[in-house]
Amino acid sequence: MAQNGGEHWFSNIATQTANGSGRPWAFGLASAFVVGWLLTGPLFRFSDTWQLVMNTLSSIVTFLMVFLIQNTQNRESAALQLKLDELIRVTAARSKMMGIEQLSEPELKDVRKDMNKGDSSYKDK
Repeated sequence: MAQNGGEHWFSNIATQTANGSGRPWAFGLASAFVVGWLLTGPLFRFSDTWQLVMNTLSSIVTFLMVFLIQNTQNRESAALQLKLDELIRVTAARSKMMGIEQLSEPELKDVRKDMNKGDSSYKDK
């Protein structure tokens, strides 16, 4: 579980940001910002610069959030896959199913087809 300092720091920030951005207070904060921006419209005469502020900020936030949320999702998906593999390993489940997330789409379709036919090669002996 060794990570270098940069990865560990980024993972912590990504997790905290992804978790925090899904909370009601984050929605409230974003809504308050939008309302504040709208209220300043008449003050700035709804100028192009006034519109550009919101467009720029929303683009930047969206761009950064994609990477933070994807990082968190990748780690959670990997952890879930490891847990599922461990469950398969310790039960009488089909051990050939471990690691199939690495297969290509056509290979997965073949596995699905074989399972639906009841292919015995996917059953432990």
